[in-house]
Amino acid sequence: MQHSAMKTELINQLLWPFQNLPNSYVVVDTETTGLFDEQGAPGIASLGVASVRNGSVAETNEYHLRPHRPMTAEAFKVNGISNKQAQGYPFFSSQWPEIREWLDGQLVVIHNAEFDWPLIIDHVERYQVEPPSATGVFCSQRAAQPWAKAMRLKCSKRGPSLDTLTQALGVENLRMLNSGIHGAIIDARQTAAVIEAFRRL
Repeated sequence: MQHSAMKTELINQLLWPFQNLPNSYVVVDTETTGLFDEQGAPGIASLGVASVRNGSVAETNEYHLRPHRPMTAEAFKVNGISNKQAQGYPFFSSQWPEIREWLDGQLVVIHNAEFDWPLIIDHVERYQVEPPSATGVFCSQRAAQPWAKAMRLKCSKRGPSLDTLTQALGVENLRMLNSGIHGAIIDARQTAAVIEAFRRL
């Protein structure tokens, strides 16, 4: 028992990046038309933001955006957004000023930041809008990788998936409440729940 407790303590020391996050940060997630490919960046069809303060989600919003590329069949299976729906959404540039207000002066937390943040940068350049002045970007997937590997959880080259961490930490699965469909605001809230579970360990 003592050995088991010592092992748990050693593994949990890998959570230092989470436990030293500020008490206020903003989680961002996107749903897109697909992946980066030879044609460049995919389009953002929805962007979710969740403002976290003192351990709980204080405010959220989801922005539906008209993408510059059509939705792939694979992406539609994931996010349930049809091309017809997406083409009825407002353009990125018209909603960006409000989105940027969420990010300015905040640490931006993203699960798989190496996908979402370059995508946001692409759209800022594409639509020639003012860039955000976030204090930094934190990738929860990369940060969780050492802990997940020590726990022998399944990891991709980027780290553990949000579903894997949700199950391992016993966090309520918000996706299941939405029939398993991904959603930008759902995944932003799910990421926040996982991060706060890490902070309590």
